[in-house]
Amino acid sequence: MRIGLFGGTFDPIHLGHLILAEQCREACRLDRVWLVVTASPPHKPGGRTAVAHRLEMAKIAAAGHPAFVVSDIEATRPGPHYSVETLEAVRRDHPDDEFSFLIGADSLADLPSWREPDRIARLATIVVVNRPGIEETDPAHLPDFGPGAFPLDWVAIPPVGIASSDLRARLAEGRSIRYMVPRGVEAYIESHGLYRPST
Repeated sequence: MRIGLFGGTFDPIHLGHLILAEQCREACRLDRVWLVVTASPPHKPGGRTAVAHRLEMAKIAAAGHPAFVVSDIEATRPGPHYSVETLEAVRRDHPDDEFSFLIGADSLADLPSWREPDRIARLATIVVVNRPGIEETDPAHLPDFGPGAFPLDWVAIPPVGIASSDLRARLAEGRSIRYMVPRGVEAYIESHGLYRPST
């Protein structure tokens, strides 16, 4: 099988995440896209919503799509969680499958600072999803992962101006997030009182 790994804190998951996953599934002919909910990403220190809530919201968002799978591979093991370790684990458990690693173009410039980026590029095809301004990116400034690495794949998606940080801010201010997240996710947030200011 051809499997794409799309990792994130998904705090909360929103329509931009789902559009990215679907466009990559189609463009790269992926059989499955795993939404890997991260508990403790090393590049995003600080507090976040409990991982159990984020996993549940991801499951609600992915429900009904036969190719989307919510993975707790990072959520259930001690952190911090490094992508190279996750890829090694899934390759060990699924030796006959092909893996793609889905990232935004804004993350590509930071990738050389991640743990063992050259090994990431050998464990999976790195699929880079466009972000506003990517057309101005100078190819000379893109990382070189050396011989043996899979070539980068590029996927263009419709621009979606939704960010989890903005959604958290809107909710903290009592503003609407309707049509920015799946309705089920919105209902879950409401029923659990997530992202509201503490009283």
